[in-house]
Amino acid sequence: MKPHVLIIEDETAVVTLLRYNLERDGFEVSVAMDGREALMAVDENPPDLVLLDWMLPEMSGIELCRQLRRKPVTKSMPVIMLTARGEEADKVRGLDAGADDYVTKPFSPAELVARIHALLRRSRPVLADERLTAADISMDLAAHRVHRGGEEVKLGPTEFRLLRHFLEYPGRVFSREQLLDAVWGRDVYVEPRTVDVHIRRLRKALNNPENSDVIRTVRSAGYALEPEGA
Repeated sequence: MKPHVLIIEDETAVVTLLRYNLERDGFEVSVAMDGREALMAVDENPPDLVLLDWMLPEMSGIELCRQLRRKPVTKSMPVIMLTARGEEADKVRGLDAGADDYVTKPFSPAELVARIHALLRRSRPVLADERLTAADISMDLAAHRVHRGGEEVKLGPTEFRLLRHFLEYPGRVFSREQLLDAVWGRDVYVEPRTVDVHIRRLRKALNNPENSDVIRTVRSAGYALEPEGA
């Protein structure tokens, strides 16, 4: 069964962008344009996750989030708040109202989809997608296998964790220090240049003369997975 995402947003262009990216990634999508419509939609067909705009007609996203948290059926439903309000105080208000995550506009659709997957894995493991994909690269988390273009790719444990992190945040640039924290852990001391060694190993495993290099080096910044290049 496909995970069901309810988009609560009154900007048609944003709804179109979200629907396209979510449906392309295998989600069932429904839409409500204001708070009252959203409450009826939740009662009729409770979603697995809500994408909630802050600025809504008739009822603000903050108030709607509070109401969802008061209802037994939606008390623990994952909520990601979307807003152009990027100040720290606004983020605190959104989280205090009950949002699980907070994404400012403009946002990266790929990163938002990755955040949705991450939140569903934590809140509803039965719905968690056990496969991560980007272009022709596929990672089966349950079987611990990676394929590219249908061919199995042999990876060491560190390269597997490194690729998994990239697949969860396609297009996002990570510094060596961020990759060390995410892949090796904060409590382990590893030289930052060690990241370069494992990036080279990952590239060697993923690439052959028929495949483009999907790992982009960003000078003075770090590395990113660019699935469009695959």
